[in-house]
Amino acid sequence: MLPSAGAAALVVAAVVAFVVFATPRAGDGPDATPVVVPQAAPAPALAAEPGPGLPGLVDREWAQRISDATGIPVTAVIAYAGGALGAEWNFPECGISWNTLAAIGLVESDHGRHDGSAAGDDGVVRPPIYGVALNGDGVVLIPDTDGGELDGDAEHDRAVGPMQIIPQTWRSWVFDAEGDGTTDPQNFYDAAVAAGDYLCHASGGMSTDEGWLSAIASYNAGDVYLRDVAEAAQRYADAAASVTG
Repeated sequence: MLPSAGAAALVVAAVVAFVVFATPRAGDGPDATPVVVPQAAPAPALAAEPGPGLPGLVDREWAQRISDATGIPVTAVIAYAGGALGAEWNFPECGISWNTLAAIGLVESDHGRHDGSAAGDDGVVRPPIYGVALNGDGVVLIPDTDGGELDGDAEHDRAVGPMQIIPQTWRSWVFDAEGDGTTDPQNFYDAAVAAGDYLCHASGGMSTDEGWLSAIASYNAGDVYLRDVAEAAQRYADAAASVTG
């Protein structure tokens, strides 16, 4: 979530404690409301004649219907669907759904539209998206790990791209979604699969309420973040169901 780095960095468990919400709640105080874990959206429709890579597996007409119903750009819809398909293959028991990835993408970067950016047909977000410097000033401290190669900062790491992945996490989960020999956290297709794999690995499985909550908490801790992602994911599930049956 930009521009606040407190919600901007996808941080591995070694950097930020892995949080499990035994009694998940959103907000503070005695009137806090329970977080309702969202339903999984209907599975993506697959292309009758697949194109290259994971994006090529997603039916374009389905993606357009989802885009019209949700307001998510078509390229982002395809990325989230491809990300869920990729994570499902890599972690068959995970149970991740594309609407969860879409909800995270909304909160993190408004589906790659932060500060006027947009994803092209090639999946690359332009201008590139960078979070604030993770310099310990009200945010986690992460000294530079990539020489500024990915995030343009040779002093501290920054979250990168539409899914706001920090360089060290990208190195662990880098993925070539299009099968073209290139990888880029600013590429929505690559970033969505990396995010999905990370969530599945961190949670141990997202088909249960506890697993889903653990996954989101590992991506970004905080009751407000958890609530925002859960509510957005449910909205997307409802909208998708209304146009796909």
